[in-house]
Amino acid sequence: MNRLKYFLPLFLLIYVEGNAQLQKFTINGYVKDLYMYYKPENPVPGIDADHLSSNLIHNRLNFRWYATNEFTFAVEARNRFFSGQLIREFPLYKEFVDTDPGYFDLSKTVASGKGWFLHSMIDRAWVDFTKGKWQITAGRQRVNWGINLIWNPNDIFNTFDYFDFDYEERPGSDALKVQYYTGVTSSAELVYKIQRNNLEDKNESTIAGRYRFSKFRYDFQFLGGWMPKDFVFGGGWMGDIQGGGFRGEVSWFVPKEKNSGSEEALVATISGDYTFKNSLYAHGAILYNSLGVTGKAGAREFFDQNISAKRLSPARYNLFGQLSYPFTPLFSGSFSGMLNPSDGSSYFGPTLTYSVGNNLELMATGQLFFGEEGTEYGELGKALYGRLKWAF
Repeated sequence: MNRLKYFLPLFLLIYVEGNAQLQKFTINGYVKDLYMYYKPENPVPGIDADHLSSNLIHNRLNFRWYATNEFTFAVEARNRFFSGQLIREFPLYKEFVDTDPGYFDLSKTVASGKGWFLHSMIDRAWVDFTKGKWQITAGRQRVNWGINLIWNPNDIFNTFDYFDFDYEERPGSDALKVQYYTGVTSSAELVYKIQRNNLEDKNESTIAGRYRFSKFRYDFQFLGGWMPKDFVFGGGWMGDIQGGGFRGEVSWFVPKEKNSGSEEALVATISGDYTFKNSLYAHGAILYNSLGVTGKAGAREFFDQNISAKRLSPARYNLFGQLSYPFTPLFSGSFSGMLNPSDGSSYFGPTLTYSVGNNLELMATGQLFFGEEGTEYGELGKALYGRLKWAF
């Protein structure tokens, strides 16, 4: 599996879109160039500069083999070339990137030099068997149990960080998923995820079940299972009120043992969104975490690799808001923000997107953090990005 990533580019040479009757192989993906200008809130020790910059060339390849009517195989890889001042000034950034949270290590730095490195990772590798009402998927896959668009307390297998906007596919898990469709809009699902704790060199497994169904024109789900240190129970819903989306999730984490170092937690989020007649889109959400603090939450990481459904934020409360509007069919704008009402820190994210062609997109965005020292967002600084993406 670890060697397969080096042969993925060769699949591009056999990519054929015609002859749909005989086509059993498909390849698609994208190439992106992302430039970042970052200005830290406080001076960085050992660096005689008031800002940092970097460039990322990101290629993704998604391969599918429809072997039979029942079996489908998939391999997806991301190859990234990092360069610039940020990599030159922080040699350990390469180690930060070269980490694989799964049980199998499918991540590798292929080549590196002063101020640059090339990294490759397989983040999807699964086989799917579907027959009748049964569907079984084994391998590295995304187990998406989240309902809300920003925070997902029900996403206990592969939680994602909202600020990692350039990773649209989001993390996956090394897991076995068994799903049985009990009806047109209902299903029962059991997932077993195996994960290795590198610090203690032991297995940390998560196993949980979910039941989904529709009632009163709403979609509901209930889940339960156990994580490495906690039992988890939860549920969520998705529907609409007067044409506007209405979603919610809640998860309750209960420690398996009293002296395990884990604490009981209740995490919940509720959100609503609405598209007006003039195409203006509005979205708002609230997050509650019983383990969060109500004072200064303390500075969080820019990209938090330790984020989990139990620790979506160090604060007790968080608010989110977003407005989006298509100025023309090809040009759109968005403005999002977060607020920690307890310590007054905030985040603002303006975004402009322009479609240059059918498969070519240009985007400019920012991640602007404000607040006092010791607050959740106050010490993260400000970052500006420019991105060109070509999909194929």
